[in-house]
Amino acid sequence: MNEKKIMNQTIEKMLVHASVRDFKAEPLPAQTKDLLLKAAQSGASSNFIQAYSIIEVADVNLRREIAKISGSDAYVNQTGVFYVFVADWYRQAQILRAENKDVKALRNMEALTVAIVDTTIAAQNMTVAAESMGLGICYIGGIRNDTSKVAELLNLPELTLPLFGLTIGLPNSRNEVKPRLPKANILSVNGYNHESLTDLSTYNEQTAEYYANRSHHQKSTNWSQEMSDFLTNPRREDLTDFLKKQGFTLD
Repeated sequence: MNEKKIMNQTIEKMLVHASVRDFKAEPLPAQTKDLLLKAAQSGASSNFIQAYSIIEVADVNLRREIAKISGSDAYVNQTGVFYVFVADWYRQAQILRAENKDVKALRNMEALTVAIVDTTIAAQNMTVAAESMGLGICYIGGIRNDTSKVAELLNLPELTLPLFGLTIGLPNSRNEVKPRLPKANILSVNGYNHESLTDLSTYNEQTAEYYANRSHHQKSTNWSQEMSDFLTNPRREDLTDFLKKQGFTLD
């Protein structure tokens, strides 16, 4: 079947996604936020566990503190709404404790993985919904720059992890769409094709052209070089200690 015949508005929006870091200082209407939350809740969830919570950071001073931690002041402080997505087993822990049951099943690495996946699916559902409305979004992983402080500011209980923020609003401007990895670099059939999945020569040419010619912050680099620079040193090494403090054994 011809690709054009099966293309629809939802997919068209997804294919032109680019993070927005320049928002109008206009709050989103309550009805819009309610729809975004419903979209988030409609995502798949392992065994219908729904191991996540979403915190809207409405207080200006609280948002300012979290923005400073994340290093995203400009586009967290001026946006339509700012959410923090929390991987959350505390709700289920309360259910188990009410029945005098052990919560050990919520502490291991598998449980944490399930909660992270549930949380991410909910956030991406919200993202697709927001962009379908003409809104812009930006994920804020920088809240993990000081996870303990964010947890303190948001009064997070045990068995929770503030995973990332999500800022949503009306864009002042949009960045160009970055070229994604070619199909040959992300798809393999019946096993991991070591050669095709790691041959980045074509993609490095594409990304070198993108970085050299984009509207802002042009530079001479490519994707492999960006990855090499970004991943040279471990990041946020205190996260393991935070997770253990939160009650995760990571076994």
